[in-house]
Amino acid sequence: MKLIFEKGAPGRTGASVPECDVPVEHDLPNSLIRSEDAALPEVSELEVVRHFTELSRRNFGVDCGFYPLGSCTMKYNPKMAEAVGDYDGFRELHPLLPQLPGGETLTQGALRVIHELERHLCEITGMARFTMQPLAGSHGELTGIMLIAAFHRAHGDKKTTIIVPDSAHGTNPASAAIGGFKVVPVPSDENGFMGLDAFRDALDDRVAAVMLTCPNTLGLFNPHVKEIADLTHEAGGLMYYDGANLNAILGKSRPGDLGFDVVHLNLHKTFGTPHGGGGPGAGPVGVAEHLVEYLPISTVEKEPDNTYRLRYDNKRTIGYIAPFYGNFAVLVRAYAYILALGREGLIEVAEHAVLNANYVLARLRDYYEVPFGEQCMHECVLSAVRKNDVSALDIAKGLIDRGFHPPTVYFPLIVKEAMMIEPTETESKETLDAFCDAMIELARLAESDPEALRRAPVNAPVTRIDEYGAARELDLALL
Repeated sequence: MKLIFEKGAPGRTGASVPECDVPVEHDLPNSLIRSEDAALPEVSELEVVRHFTELSRRNFGVDCGFYPLGSCTMKYNPKMAEAVGDYDGFRELHPLLPQLPGGETLTQGALRVIHELERHLCEITGMARFTMQPLAGSHGELTGIMLIAAFHRAHGDKKTTIIVPDSAHGTNPASAAIGGFKVVPVPSDENGFMGLDAFRDALDDRVAAVMLTCPNTLGLFNPHVKEIADLTHEAGGLMYYDGANLNAILGKSRPGDLGFDVVHLNLHKTFGTPHGGGGPGAGPVGVAEHLVEYLPISTVEKEPDNTYRLRYDNKRTIGYIAPFYGNFAVLVRAYAYILALGREGLIEVAEHAVLNANYVLARLRDYYEVPFGEQCMHECVLSAVRKNDVSALDIAKGLIDRGFHPPTVYFPLIVKEAMMIEPTETESKETLDAFCDAMIELARLAESDPEALRRAPVNAPVTRIDEYGAARELDLALL
């Protein structure tokens, strides 16, 4: 496919602009004035439409096919929630609408959505309050670390380290380091959990917090999580919950009941809002009662007369961490999703997600190595370690030829040739069977004709490339 700059012909245009009817006068210096026309493509309207329509057909999304990215929870975005998020009353609302003389804002409906979504998330997680401002999961992590740091400063505690399992998401140590803490990694044991003995060795009075994903990135629920929380609290530390995998325990287990003090959630994972492509995202952060006073400003408060106001007078707040109220359109979608499903529906989300992942694991375990566990939660991790030097990347490329987006590969890092598969709750048995059939076919092909896998994909718009050359000798004109 040619670049848009390689199409068209000199003088061809896709727009009709009227003649300028005002004087073209300026006092710009000559150094800022073009000496020749900008090098823009000269194409007709039809060429523009066809070019970008063809590009759109090369995209792959949840609406197009199965998207089993482990830990990313690429679940279907219900069109009901999309429609609610596009209501005129939300879409055309501006956060800087003035207050009325009595102090009431003109954004009462929006503030009510934020307040009620906060109460729902508190009930789901067992937290006391939430801030809706963080614009992504990683932003939520950093906010959580800032809250933890503020708590320890206020109590005169000189905490310098944060414990992170070696199976954690990469954003965990990154957030801790950006927050000014030294990261102390703890290795996993033979069962895939953070080793208890190693954890006890790392735990001392310098530990500000322990960051855990629960279930972890291997798709396993740590049976020692309450013991870890109790030990951490005894040492004066706090427990941080990475909510990327909440989909597995939604309505079944609350992080607050397990001993966590800070929780970040990915609304774009658990609650059916759009995900990927650089945004939008939303990573609300919830806290236990003893951390509420440190939450970012502003918070939405409900008054006795059932109106809503923004509170800014929290003296121990960590301040602003995002403009206004976060990604409001994403919050609206999550709110609609929760209301539509209700308590029983949210529980079914977890049940079906876990069932689907275990079905995939059961069908594929005879064809790929299973490094940890006989069962899993919402995602399963397989290893592509096989004969003939076929890699996880080769399996992933082979899936592209068969019409499937590959799962997450080479993560978690503690599994050699890892493939992390998360089917989510919305995929049908027929879809899962088709995916498993393709995975089994590839496993057999790895034994019978490994070279064919190393050439894959052969049917995709972009086939197997020289990855080293693509990185070191980038030439956009050849794309």
